[in-house]
Amino acid sequence: MQRYEAGQFDVIVVGSGHAGVEAALAAARMGCKTLVVTINLDMIGFMPCNPSIGGPAKGVVVREIDALGGEMGRNIDKTYIQMRMLNTGKGPAVRALRAQADKWNYQNEMKHTLEKEANLTLQQGLVDELIIEDNVIKGVVTKTGGVYRGAAVVLTMGTYSRGEVIIGEIKYSSGPNNQQPSVLLSEQLDALGFDLLRLKTGTPPRVKSTSIDYSKTEIQPGDENSRAFSYETTTFITEQIPCWLTYTSETTHEIIKANLHRAPMFTGIIEGSGPRYCPSIEDKIVRFSDKPRHQIFLEPEGRNTEEVYVQGLSTSMPEDVQHQMIHSIPGLEDASMMRAGYAIEYDAVAPTQLWPTLETKRIANLYTAGQINGTSGYEEAAGQGIIAGINAALKVQGKEPFIMKRSEGYIGVMIDDLVTKGTKEPYRLLTSRAEYRLLLRHDNADLRLTEKGHEIGLVTAERYARYLAKKAGIEAETARLQSIRVKPTADVQAWMTSLGGSPLKDGILAWDLLRRPEIKYSDLLNVIPAAESITDEVAEQVEIQVKYEGYIKKSLERVAKLKRMEQKSIPVDLDYDYISGLATEAREKLKEVQPLTLAQASRISGVNPADISILMVYLEQSKLVRTGGN
Repeated sequence: MQRYEAGQFDVIVVGSGHAGVEAALAAARMGCKTLVVTINLDMIGFMPCNPSIGGPAKGVVVREIDALGGEMGRNIDKTYIQMRMLNTGKGPAVRALRAQADKWNYQNEMKHTLEKEANLTLQQGLVDELIIEDNVIKGVVTKTGGVYRGAAVVLTMGTYSRGEVIIGEIKYSSGPNNQQPSVLLSEQLDALGFDLLRLKTGTPPRVKSTSIDYSKTEIQPGDENSRAFSYETTTFITEQIPCWLTYTSETTHEIIKANLHRAPMFTGIIEGSGPRYCPSIEDKIVRFSDKPRHQIFLEPEGRNTEEVYVQGLSTSMPEDVQHQMIHSIPGLEDASMMRAGYAIEYDAVAPTQLWPTLETKRIANLYTAGQINGTSGYEEAAGQGIIAGINAALKVQGKEPFIMKRSEGYIGVMIDDLVTKGTKEPYRLLTSRAEYRLLLRHDNADLRLTEKGHEIGLVTAERYARYLAKKAGIEAETARLQSIRVKPTADVQAWMTSLGGSPLKDGILAWDLLRRPEIKYSDLLNVIPAAESITDEVAEQVEIQVKYEGYIKKSLERVAKLKRMEQKSIPVDLDYDYISGLATEAREKLKEVQPLTLAQASRISGVNPADISILMVYLEQSKLVRTGGN
C-alpha cells in the first residue's frame, strides 16, 4: 500500500459516536485545527441501541455537557419526539430529564453541526495504525494509506474495537448495526502493552409499529410542560409521540427457559462481561426467576419510520426464538420483527491506565473516551468526549489541564471512578455513585460549570452574560426573602391553615417561612409582594436552596474537607517501593493507578486508611527535606 501525506492537524479524533463528536467540537471550538476520521460519515452521532437521551444521573450529565459548551443537549432539544421529567415526586437530587429521540434526525442534525463547524474537517476512513515516536503520539494512518499528522489524538472507537456480533449460534466480526469493525488499531493497542478488557453489550429487536395492538398496552405520554436539556433552548417541540408499556408473560419466560441451551451467554459463545445494570432478558429470567413478569417499553425510533424499539427485551437468543418471545408479549402477538436483537463483544482499555484528563499514561498526547474506556451509554461517552477534547486542546496549546472534581459534576464522579477504581464490566452512571448528589442536580448544572466552560473558551460571551444575570437574580431574591418579615395577621393565619400548616406564633422572615414543607415559592407570593421580572429558573433555585439549606451546607462542609486532601499532591514519579509500611496490595494498586492527590489515593480499592496515613507522613517528610525543614 502506497502511503501519502494527507494533512497536518492539532487534534485528531478517531471515531464519531457520542464521545467523538463532543471531543471534536470541543477541540475545534477552542481554536484547534481538528480532524475527525470515521468509518462511515453516515453514522455520525448514531444511536445503535436505545433511541433516547437522559434518565437518572445520565440526564444530569447531558446538562453538564451543555453547561460546559457541549452539543448533546442542544441536539436532542432539536430532534426529540417526547420529553419527560422523571422522579418528579422525589427530591431534586434524583430528578432527571429523559427524551425519546428521532434517531435519524438526531444523527443527521449532529452530522450537519460538525460539517458547519470552523476548524473541523471530516474524513471517512478506517484508521489502522497510530504513529508513535518515543512514546509520543504523532498521528494516524488509514487503511487507504493516508498519513494524518497530529499533535494530539483522541480514540473513540467504542464497540467497533475488534467488535463481534452474536446472534444465537452465529458469531461474526462486525461493529454495531453491521458496520465495519476496527480490528488492526485494537491489535496495535494490545501490542503496545495496553491492558485490554473484553466487554459485551446488547440490543433488543425492533418491530413494525403498524403490526402492534396498542389496545393491549398502556400509553406513556410526554410532559405537557415545555422542557429542555440545553440552557440555550428557547423554542420547543410541541407535537410529541407517546411510548407504550407492556409486560413479558409466563409464556415468554417458558420460551426463554426452554431455549437456554441455545443462549450464547450460557453456552460460552459470549466471553465478554456484560452490563450488570442493563441485563439481557434471558439473564433477567435466570437471575430474577421469582418475578412473574418484566416491563417492556415500546419506543418509536422516529417520526418517519415504522420501527419500534422493544426496550427491556435485549437479547442474543437465536432469531427463531426471538420471534417466539415477541409473539408471547401482550400487544405483540402479531408483531413483525424488522431487526433481530444481538449481543456485541468488543475491546476496551482498562481505564486505570489513564490520567484524570483521559490521556493515556503509556503514550503521551494520546487520549481515549467513551465505551473504549469501559463505560456504557451515550451520555457517559459524550461526557468523556468533551473532557478528552478539552484536554487534548489544552495540551496542544500548552495550557493547564482541566480535571473535573467529584464534587463538581457527575462527569467528574465517572472519570474518577474509572481511572481510580477501574471496571471489569460496562460502567453505568448511577445517582448512588455520587456522594454529593444533592449538590450535583439537574437544575444547577449551569451554576456549577458555566464559569469553567467560559474560562475554557466553549461558552460564548452572550451566554455567559445570561448566566451572570441569572446568578445575580438568585442572589437578589435570596436577599429580598431574608429581609421581608411576615406578620401573623388574621389573613396570614387563615392562609397558613388553608395550606395545612400550623399558625404563626410571631413574625417570621419570608426565607424561614419558605422552609416549611407545605409552602412553595408560588404560595409565598400570596403574603409577600412578587419580585420584579423573576424567572421560573430563579424561583426554582431559590426554593431548592431554602428547602435543602441544611443538607447542602453539610455537603459543602464535606467538600471543603475533601478539598484539603485534593490539595495534597503526589509526585507522578513517586517510587512506592521506597515507602516502608505500606501493605503489599496497597503498594501494587498505588503503582498501577499513580494517583495525583492524596484524596484520589484514598479512593483506590485495596488502599486502607492506614496506608493513607503512612503515605501522608512520607509526603510531609519529603516536603520537609525539599524545603530544608522550613
